[in-house]
Amino acid sequence: MSDSAVPRQPEIFHAGTVTLRSDEVLPAARLAYVVHGTLNAEGDNAILLPTFYGSRHDDNAYLIGPDRALDPGRYCIVVPNLLGNGVSSSPSQTAGPFPLVTIHDNVTLQHRLVTEVLGIREFALVIGFSMGGQQAYEWACRFPAMVRRLAVLCGAARTAPHTWVFLEGVRAALTSAGPLDDPTAAAAGLRAMARVWAGWGLSQAWYRQRRHEAAGYASLEQFLAAEWDSGFDGWDARDLLSLIDTWQAHDVAGPGGDDAAYAAALGRVSAEALIMPCATDLYFPPEDAAVEVAHLARGRLCVIDSVWGHAAGGGADPDDLAVIEREVRALLDR
Repeated sequence: MSDSAVPRQPEIFHAGTVTLRSDEVLPAARLAYVVHGTLNAEGDNAILLPTFYGSRHDDNAYLIGPDRALDPGRYCIVVPNLLGNGVSSSPSQTAGPFPLVTIHDNVTLQHRLVTEVLGIREFALVIGFSMGGQQAYEWACRFPAMVRRLAVLCGAARTAPHTWVFLEGVRAALTSAGPLDDPTAAAAGLRAMARVWAGWGLSQAWYRQRRHEAAGYASLEQFLAAEWDSGFDGWDARDLLSLIDTWQAHDVAGPGGDDAAYAAALGRVSAEALIMPCATDLYFPPEDAAVEVAHLARGRLCVIDSVWGHAAGGGADPDDLAVIEREVRALLDR
């Protein structure tokens, strides 16, 4: 069993009272993280791999291992947990209202962690899937001197209007049964949310090809019940709602940023950048990625040609993962 496959107990960076971008205060802020591998004497082998929506540090293991591009025998791989994911500071751990936390706030705490605690001054690569990709973009825009390479897997530098609306649908499903501090209402909301997400995480082509039958399910209902209904088991619904707020608020240009500020933020990225959307992703489409790449000084668009939609970037299909592995290895080797 590889190091990445073993469930890890995270370490905690106690950051104290933190004033957030919204000017709200997060008291006793906790940033949970794990480290795979060791920082070398030169300090040039660090990789940052943030978590994505509905994930915790162990869910990034599909990208880490001795047989992977992110080899802990070669690299020091830092995996920070998003604020709000139930491991770092989250509504489920906090008395009273939980403040709005942005991707900007997450990256601010991550920067403190890696510089104050881990002694990292630069990254050979910052890479992330989905909301992890949002964090990777934020890092490259805000701390360009620290990020030598950037890889974004089915992610974006800002939340597009269509994605914001999709997330409103998810929010409505999650809160449809009543207050989320009511366990019965929360359980019903989580199941409704999972059913909504089943139509977004995979593409029309995936369903048109009846891929659920190839997976052994006789009907779509059987597939949904087995593969999606329990998809958010073990999660506090309040945490997932907080993460929706974080996602919707994201823009590397900052609050109220216009297209010019967005272009300027991406123009500050000095890293060699690999931007990998999936051809059939319903909320991070290649068209949006192409706009971002046009603003990057050293950006390359590499579209994953797959029917797996957004899930392609999360390692759902071995063939898609092989494409990601090949491109990330090539990026690191350059």
